[in-house]
Amino acid sequence: MENLTLIGLLRKAATEFPNRRALSVSGKFDLTHSKLQELVDHAASLLVAHGVKPGDVVALTFPNTVEYVVMFLAVIRCRATAAPLNSAYTTEEFEFYLSDSESKLLIAPQEGIQTAKAAASKLKIPQVTATLPDSNSKITLLSSSESKSNDTDSVAQLTNNPSDVALFLHTSGTTSRPKGVPLTQLNLASSVLNIISVYKLTESDATVLVLPLFHVHGLLAGLLSSLAAGASVALPAAGRFSASTFWSDMLKYNATWYTAVPTIHQIVLDRHLSKPEPVLPKLRFIRSCSASLAPSIMSRLEEAFGAPVLEAYAMTEASHLMCSNPLPETGPHKPGSVGKPVGQEMCIMDANGVIKNSGVSGEVCIRGPNVTTGYKNNPKANDEAFKFGWFHTGDLGFLDSDGYLHLVGRIKELINRGGEKISPIEVDAVLVSHPDIAQAVAFGVPDDKYGEEINCAVIKRDGVELNEADVLSYCKKNLASFKVPKKVFITDSLPKTATGKIQRRIVAEHFLAQISTAKVPKFGA
Repeated sequence: MENLTLIGLLRKAATEFPNRRALSVSGKFDLTHSKLQELVDHAASLLVAHGVKPGDVVALTFPNTVEYVVMFLAVIRCRATAAPLNSAYTTEEFEFYLSDSESKLLIAPQEGIQTAKAAASKLKIPQVTATLPDSNSKITLLSSSESKSNDTDSVAQLTNNPSDVALFLHTSGTTSRPKGVPLTQLNLASSVLNIISVYKLTESDATVLVLPLFHVHGLLAGLLSSLAAGASVALPAAGRFSASTFWSDMLKYNATWYTAVPTIHQIVLDRHLSKPEPVLPKLRFIRSCSASLAPSIMSRLEEAFGAPVLEAYAMTEASHLMCSNPLPETGPHKPGSVGKPVGQEMCIMDANGVIKNSGVSGEVCIRGPNVTTGYKNNPKANDEAFKFGWFHTGDLGFLDSDGYLHLVGRIKELINRGGEKISPIEVDAVLVSHPDIAQAVAFGVPDDKYGEEINCAVIKRDGVELNEADVLSYCKKNLASFKVPKKVFITDSLPKTATGKIQRRIVAEHFLAQISTAKVPKFGA
């Protein structure tokens, strides 16, 4: 364990499976594991020549392209820290993330990301563009300044250490200002091995990546775990998820599984139900993570695509995976549960540090080699997060008698209606079980009488009529009276984060702002 690094795992896979396909860009080219390793080592030597030193933070902002994958791994290979950023950020957001991470260099596509360039220029951060024309070429770096060295062999002398900070991400800020999360080579390698273990990934597996690689879900579960297993990953030609090409790519690359957020599962499912695919690949499993998957959606996915849907539980601070439902041959998967802990200790704890028995709700706490050692420059957050020798997730849940975790909600998201604590996840599940509702999210709003009241926003299915009275009538039949939403917003879209997550505070602010008399709450202060 003490010598475990992500780079070591990838090098081992390239040695064992040199000629197997590792990375494809749909319709463009394929790279074997040995070729990918060669490209990474060469790109790492270019970075060293550009003055990148161990411990430097290097920001990257790309769509899901082969250049991004190579440069991300190259940054880590030269013992620097990769800080992936969403290319859709505004200039102001880039300024915050670049300065908060203390980035020394920005790497972007040749065509550039104007908002990122503007922010980097303002902060006087050097910029480099990366290009890989075809599978027989090597990465070309173009810089605003000349290389500091012509020595492209010096990377060979660099040995990656388990304690090297390899990845720097920010929490999504669901309840507060985003916090910087450093993750080490050991953190990443531990999580990758946990993912490979629970899903039994081998060199025979293949997937199509539908999630952005600036987020741990797509990066760890989709990309890095596949590469470390000797398996293959295909990137959509557009550089991002496309419902119109998803199944043709899955078939073309003989995909055996895919992982996605519930929003994407619903898009894939709705498209299939309205226009069924003539042929589907034989999938071992479908994975869902990053937000709660309603049991009704799970059963529809399984029926439509003929594969078990395994819901998982993860967060940035745990280098992604914490729990997962097992494969069918290992045990049952339980709708409504996020499964069993994988590769780490887990307990349910009360506010005084007392560990609760099965069936009793409390805060979900974890510890293990995949867990960050602490937020960057944030002692207050660290004091709160690492009390009693465990990492506190901020999520409420209970472990059942079989050891499966059931989430109740976020500690700061529970709706307190006159002293009654209501889980918005429970209300969501009832709403999406309505046959005419495609997506739904419940959220708390300020209320003079109860302190907080429940509202919800719903998207109806295509071709159906739905009004507020229909939704409320359904809720009254399926929820206790105090859990029934007071107001229903019927809409065509829900505001989401760049990774497809629905954050309740953002949804609440969005819809309450539409009511001129509403007292819009100040979330995340």
